[in-house]
Amino acid sequence: MTTNSRWHPWRTLRDHHPEYVVICSHRLHRSRMAYQNGKWIWLCSTLSQAERRCTLTHEIIHLERGPCPPGSAAARREEVVVNELTARRLITADALINAFRWQPHPNPADMAEELWVDIPTLDTRIRTLSPFEVADLEHKLDGDWSYPWSSH
Repeated sequence: MTTNSRWHPWRTLRDHHPEYVVICSHRLHRSRMAYQNGKWIWLCSTLSQAERRCTLTHEIIHLERGPCPPGSAAARREEVVVNELTARRLITADALINAFRWQPHPNPADMAEELWVDIPTLDTRIRTLSPFEVADLEHKLDGDWSYPWSSH
């Protein structure tokens, strides 16, 4: 993947996991965005396009990483890792820099829309910027960027 191309979870699923079937026609229970069982992945029918993109990427990363470790603490840690990997896969450093060029002082909804992700994924990406990535943002944007919950 080049730095200018966007991650396409549907294409990745088709090319690397063709045995999986995605169903988007059912409303899932409460706040559940997805459910995976065997070779079936259900995405909640109420999700926006960006939410479906983020949620499917999340599920693909679970497929790549294998079964979740046993125990609730290990499962919570695994979710944190998968959330960060999802955010990094969907929002490259270059894409983030370009989005800040368009709107140096964005609100989360506008920035998420620009990046074609949901707000929680954007939040995760901002919160988990490496020191190198923060320095790169600072350098390439001449220090002119802010985010409502960033700590730069």
